[in-house]
Amino acid sequence: MSDDTADTKDHSAKTVLATKFNELVDMRGLSQTEVAGITCMTQPKVSQVRRYQLQNISLERLMQALVSLDQCVEIVVRPARSTYSAGLTVHLT
Repeated sequence: MSDDTADTKDHSAKTVLATKFNELVDMRGLSQTEVAGITCMTQPKVSQVRRYQLQNISLERLMQALVSLDQCVEIVVRPARSTYSAGLTVHLT
């Protein structure tokens, strides 16, 4: 996998996680300052996620923020087979 492909897939996973993050923040009516306190992120980082400016936000940081918002985040690794192609997929429930 080329670096460009890895970056695209990473960005896609970040976008999915940021979408869930933003849905939770909106649903709970939290301010960016409140979210920063809950997630141990700085308010400027919360603002970046709220605006989907994710280039300086790691996938791990987004996962940790979702856990702080009482979400269960799972990473599943399984062999690529004919039913599962190699790649990264993020599922939200």
